[in-house]
Amino acid sequence: MGRWLSAPSYWRRDLGHRLGPPGATGLFERGSGVKLDDLFHKLKRRSNPVFVRRIKDTQQLSQQVDALYGILKNLYGSERLVLRAGKLDALQLMRSDRLEERVLGLQRLVMEDPSIERIPSRNELQDIISDLEDRLAEFVARKSVEQRIEKKVAEKMQERQEEYVQELRKQVLQEGKGPDNPHTLKRYAELERLERRTLTQSAAEKLRPSSVGEVIGQEQAVKALFAKIVSPYPQHIILYGPPGVGKTTVARLALEAAKEMRRTPFGEEAKFVEVDGTTLRWDPREVTNPLLGSVHDPIYQGARRELAEGSVPEPKLGLVTEAHGGVLFIDEIGEMDSVLQNKLLKVLEDKRVHFDSAYYDPSDPNLPKYIKKLFEEGAPADFVLIGATTRSPEEINPALRSRCAEVYFHPLSGDNVARIVSNAAQRLGATLEPDVPELISQLTVEGRKATGILADAYGMAIQGQDGEQDSIVINRSMIEEVARVSRLSPHTPIRASETAEVGRVFGLGVSGFIGSVLEVEAVAFPAKQAGQGSIRFNDTAGSMAKDSVFNAGSVVRLLTGQSLSDYDIHVNVVGGGRIDGPSAGCAMVLAMISAIEGKPIRQDIAVTGEISIQGKLKPVGGIPEKIYGAMRANVQKVLVPADNRADVPSDLDGIDVVTIERVEEAFAHVFAEKEQPQPAAAMYRAMEHLRGAV
Repeated sequence: MGRWLSAPSYWRRDLGHRLGPPGATGLFERGSGVKLDDLFHKLKRRSNPVFVRRIKDTQQLSQQVDALYGILKNLYGSERLVLRAGKLDALQLMRSDRLEERVLGLQRLVMEDPSIERIPSRNELQDIISDLEDRLAEFVARKSVEQRIEKKVAEKMQERQEEYVQELRKQVLQEGKGPDNPHTLKRYAELERLERRTLTQSAAEKLRPSSVGEVIGQEQAVKALFAKIVSPYPQHIILYGPPGVGKTTVARLALEAAKEMRRTPFGEEAKFVEVDGTTLRWDPREVTNPLLGSVHDPIYQGARRELAEGSVPEPKLGLVTEAHGGVLFIDEIGEMDSVLQNKLLKVLEDKRVHFDSAYYDPSDPNLPKYIKKLFEEGAPADFVLIGATTRSPEEINPALRSRCAEVYFHPLSGDNVARIVSNAAQRLGATLEPDVPELISQLTVEGRKATGILADAYGMAIQGQDGEQDSIVINRSMIEEVARVSRLSPHTPIRASETAEVGRVFGLGVSGFIGSVLEVEAVAFPAKQAGQGSIRFNDTAGSMAKDSVFNAGSVVRLLTGQSLSDYDIHVNVVGGGRIDGPSAGCAMVLAMISAIEGKPIRQDIAVTGEISIQGKLKPVGGIPEKIYGAMRANVQKVLVPADNRADVPSDLDGIDVVTIERVEEAFAHVFAEKEQPQPAAAMYRAMEHLRGAV
């Protein structure tokens, strides 16, 4: 009977309706004083089985509704459930004594729909409650999953919060003692110990000229370069010349001299930024460009953390910006990529470098001012470009050449190299035996290489010092030992002599900016049958040199009246040297005439020039380099075409340069004044005599 004690009032009302009007029975009137046991007995007497079953069904439905309300209360809480019911207009229905109205309130709460107004009938209650149970079960399951996810999210947020707090604590602690820890302090101490451990200067640094007066053999080039740099209006310059003659050194000294001028555009902080053109590698996608600068992907660019996290692209400035206000020196500028050269031309015109990136957003509030300025205005790049190259001018970008003045450095003569060696020995504090400078000058034409040979010999001399000598003495045997170890041989194996020879003449060639002496020789034999002679020439000298031989054959016939078809003639360039051009034409004519007529040729004279079939000398290139090459071979006189008169250097010493217009003018200089008995000439005359007798 205890379960009836908690029966709701609508049960009592319903029971009263079934038993009769309340006024007739008085069983459910408040304060009637009827005991529950008496009520039960009366109901038992007056009820039938159908009525009792209906009472039990009503009790079960009521329990189900109470359970559903209890679930909602657990899900939302009492206060939130009341607020939710108020919004859905279900608060009065929840508190109603009628089971149908309570079910309607439950419908509005579960379905979250205040527009449901129809009160269900008694027969619909079971189906509606079952549907609500299914909906509520699905909602509870979903809510359970959401709660688990929210719990994990909360845990992660708590972890992040704790990490953030820890970082803040570290920052607060580091504000007092800095970002260092025992490990970083140990590494710093190691770097400090390395800084205190230093060596002396390298040989290259010690022997490098420290003033313009120490630069040997380049007086004209130095004067021309200074005129273009040490000026209120400096120019971009390209320096041509062989390696090791002082191009980089002179350029650096020119900037230092320009800083001391009163009206100079260079400030005291002007930099001399040096880079090798052969090492300038760049990506056409602009991922990297050490010369002009680039913009990387902000995530992978290695930027500061706050920039990377905000996806802010940061331009990386290049060497052109580093050289702003100073000099950008590009060694071997001819080896640079042609596309990169064109990009450099654009910078020279604009005097700025402009950046572009798909990641750049000008409206981003996290964008620092300096990055916005770089993207909108570009980076400054106002500098003087000095490029150095060992290539010929024809191999340099014409657009680049048009924007730059050009200065040519001469090859070093043997005397120049000897002076460089003597000066370097003074800086080393060493004493040289008299023939050491000349010996080194025979091994190389580069000043840098010459000082390197001297430094090697200096080290060898120190090893052999007994400790009692005040100074280091370098002798010839040490230089020869260095040459053997380094596999060095005389740079100019051909040397002029005072003995005239038949069929042998010195021509002149040039490779890069290094001139050299070519040994051209010819022999002529009477043909076995008249008119069936032949001309042979070594093909390794090149097709243009081969054409020069046939042109020379026509000129020989023009000048001597003899037909070459009556001779078997062999023309050879000793050593198989390749002659890239027709400049050996004059030498071939002289060698062939000497071989045919047996006239000896002086061996202290060299000739150069293209020959026309009319005997005229045409201008050729590389005249200064060829003359310096002849000087190294101890040649006393050089014959060049008259049209090359302007190309002859004005500061020559120890050599005579003669200009001629026709090959006949060379006869007076080349052929010996008095014929000297030569074995080859005697043989030719004997063969001619035998031929006439036959």
